[in-house]
Amino acid sequence: MAIELGKPADYGQFILERRFRLAKSLAPAAFAHGGAYLDVGCGNGAQTILFAEHFSPWTAVDVEEQRLAEFRAELTRGNYAAAKAPHDILFYDGERIPVADESIDFLTCIEVIEHTRSDTNTIQELFRVLKPGGTALITVPNKWWIFETHGANLPLLPWNRVPLFSWLPKFIHSKYSKARIYRKREIVRLMKHAGFHVHASRYVTAPMDMLKPEALQLAVRNAIFRNDETAIPFLSTSVMIVATKPSK
Repeated sequence: MAIELGKPADYGQFILERRFRLAKSLAPAAFAHGGAYLDVGCGNGAQTILFAEHFSPWTAVDVEEQRLAEFRAELTRGNYAAAKAPHDILFYDGERIPVADESIDFLTCIEVIEHTRSDTNTIQELFRVLKPGGTALITVPNKWWIFETHGANLPLLPWNRVPLFSWLPKFIHSKYSKARIYRKREIVRLMKHAGFHVHASRYVTAPMDMLKPEALQLAVRNAIFRNDETAIPFLSTSVMIVATKPSK
């Protein structure tokens, strides 16, 4: 598999609010507690900023300098409360997260793990930086969504979002895909193997942000994809996991 970097959601996209609402409903104690927040793989910061306004201090890291520059510029020109809190926006080499052991109360890692060299090592890094009793919230692409969310390098097919491609056996998918995909039980197993206690695993309902025109997007969303989470895997683009690091 030739893993490629992902493209972050743009500021204002519906998926950002959907994830954020679901996160608050699944981890209310973390938001009530506040404390130090970390976003691993922040991209342009469009998702980060929604969480950062509830925590202090906060840190955001990413492997793309250009995305970090976009985030810093947005903080400067936007009217964000989080910009007034102590914060760092740092380059991350994709291996070791540049924060101290057991220094973070709450972290997010949104649609990132599937792009890393080793998902196992990345999850172990999340565990390392989290304080005992701290909360991690991650999302990864759902295998059972109808379309391959990251596309695929398929021969003779310039349109790379082929329906049901993600449903193929892993050895075929891995040969052509641009990022990993996960069954819910697979990502839960990886989190538990790293030492996390998993408290919630949910299917995040497809936001339909890419459907055009906007009138059709809203109609389909309201008719089929209204709720932030779903019990039907085929209606979900990603899996959200909420887990804690055991207290000592």
